[in-house]
Amino acid sequence: MKGIIGKKLGMTSVYDESGTAIPVTVIEAGPCVVVQQKNNEKEGYSAVQLGFEDQKEQRLNKPEAGHFKKAGVSAKRILREIHVGESDEVAVGDVINAGAFEEVNFVDIIATGKGRGFQGVVKRYNFGGGRASHGGGWIRRTGSIGMCEFPGRVFKGKKMPGHMGDKRVTTQNLKIIQVRPEENLILVKGSVPGATGGIVVIKEALKKK
Repeated sequence: MKGIIGKKLGMTSVYDESGTAIPVTVIEAGPCVVVQQKNNEKEGYSAVQLGFEDQKEQRLNKPEAGHFKKAGVSAKRILREIHVGESDEVAVGDVINAGAFEEVNFVDIIATGKGRGFQGVVKRYNFGGGRASHGGGWIRRTGSIGMCEFPGRVFKGKKMPGHMGDKRVTTQNLKIIQVRPEENLILVKGSVPGATGGIVVIKEALKKK
């Protein structure tokens, strides 16, 4: 199974065989334990639920404590689902670590992007704004957003000021530069969404093998 939960540790650079510096993001990948297994007969789809980072049991409510007790695993702080195929042999209690990606070249990484607060359209959508002279008076504003008589409303999805960032973001086809199973680290080329210390989900790339 090529899927794991990790934590973004930050960015650095490593050197390849020719001496070229490559910017990489360091991700602590696992170890993750399989807490639950879902199948087509019962849930209608095939997936596994992974747990990451130990949690104190006194911080769990009764349903959460019972969920981990049923699986026979220690309490975990983070739970995420990973879709798997019917041919993937995974059982409850199995441990997944960074070594699962030693033969993978490209990955997709899912994370929550940094929150930017309430922003206007110039910062949020890169609008040009209005003219600065000859009677402008609305340099960083939206401009017209609707019509007068027909249809007489603002269309859904109109680009307007609002909350920027803090969304689920998927970055595809990131190249794996190094896998260090003994340290549970995966180094991927380039940047990864989210802040340092944020939780990410790493999957084998769908569009690039």
